[in-house]
Amino acid sequence: MTEGDGAALAALDAQALRAAQAWGRPTRAPRLVQRRENAVFDVTLDDGRRIALRLHRAGYHGGTGVTSELRWMESLADAGFACPWPQRTASGALTDEAAGVTASALQWLTAAPVGAGDALPDPRLGPPTEVLHAIGALLADLHLTSDAVAPQDLARPDWRAPAFCCPNAPIWGRFWDNPALSPADAALLCAARDVARDRLAAIPAAQTGLIHADVLQENVLAGDGVFYLIDFDDGGTGYRVYDLATALIQHADAPALTDLRAALTEGYAAAGGPLPRAAFDDLPMFMALRALASAGWVLGRLPPGDPRVARYADRAVRLARAWLG
Repeated sequence: MTEGDGAALAALDAQALRAAQAWGRPTRAPRLVQRRENAVFDVTLDDGRRIALRLHRAGYHGGTGVTSELRWMESLADAGFACPWPQRTASGALTDEAAGVTASALQWLTAAPVGAGDALPDPRLGPPTEVLHAIGALLADLHLTSDAVAPQDLARPDWRAPAFCCPNAPIWGRFWDNPALSPADAALLCAARDVARDRLAAIPAAQTGLIHADVLQENVLAGDGVFYLIDFDDGGTGYRVYDLATALIQHADAPALTDLRAALTEGYAAAGGPLPRAAFDDLPMFMALRALASAGWVLGRLPPGDPRVARYADRAVRLARAWLG
C-alpha cells in the first residue's frame, strides 16, 4: 500500500467515524470490511447494536435513491423477508449526510456469503444444486413480497430494455467500447444487443417488477440455516428472469451449469414465484445481457490493465455467441 493509499484509507476511516455518530456512539473505531461500490464498515454502538455502516459512492444513486432502497428493504424485512433491516438514525431518518457523503446503516447479520467469484457454493452448505434451489426460493419470495408490500413511489434504476440495449448509453456503460474487445467482437456484442432489443419488446409486462438485479454469491448470505439477500444497491424495476440470470452468471462456465439452472428454476417454481416456467427459456439471453452489462461496468471503475476488464469482455463474447447460436 502506498503512502497515498494509506492517507485515503485514514480519511475514509475518519469519515466513517463521523457518519456513525448519527446512529449512536461507536464503542470502537469502525472497521472497514468492504470497499466496492460502497464502503462498508462494521460498527458496534454503545446501545448494543451492531450495524453495517455504508458510505455510498458519490454520483450513483444519491440520497433519494438510497432512501428508496432502504424503504423497500424495510417493507420487505417488516413482512418477514430474509434481508437486513435498515437502521434509522437517532432522529428517525434512513440516511445521513453530515459526513459529506450519503451514509446509511443496516442490521449486522451473523452470516457468510454462500460463495465467492466463479467457484461453486461453499460445500459446507450442501450440494451446489441445493444451494441454487434455496436461492431460487429466495428470489420467488422477493418477487412475491415486493408485489405485496413495497412502496409504489420508489426512485430506483430501471432495468428494462434501454438499460441493456440503448445504442448510446446503456445503464452500466458502452460495453462495446471495452478495450479488450477486437472490432469483430465489439460488433458481435452490438448484434446481440440489437437482437435482444426485439426479444425484450415481446416480454409481457406481467413478467416485470421490482428485482434485486445483482444476485451474486457474495450477496447471498447463509447463517443458522437461513439464506439472506443483501446489497440492494442496484435493485429496481426490471425483468424478473434477470434476477435468476444474475444468480447463474458466475457459474456460466461450470460443467454443472445445466443442473444448477434446473435447481434454481425448480426452487423458484416450487416457492410459487410469479414467473411462468416458459419464461425460464430466456435465461441464456439474460445471462448474455448481464455479461454485456458487466463488460461496460468495468469502464471508468477499473484501470485498463486490470485483468477483470479482459475477463468480462471474454465472457460477454462467449455468452453472446452461444446465445445467438
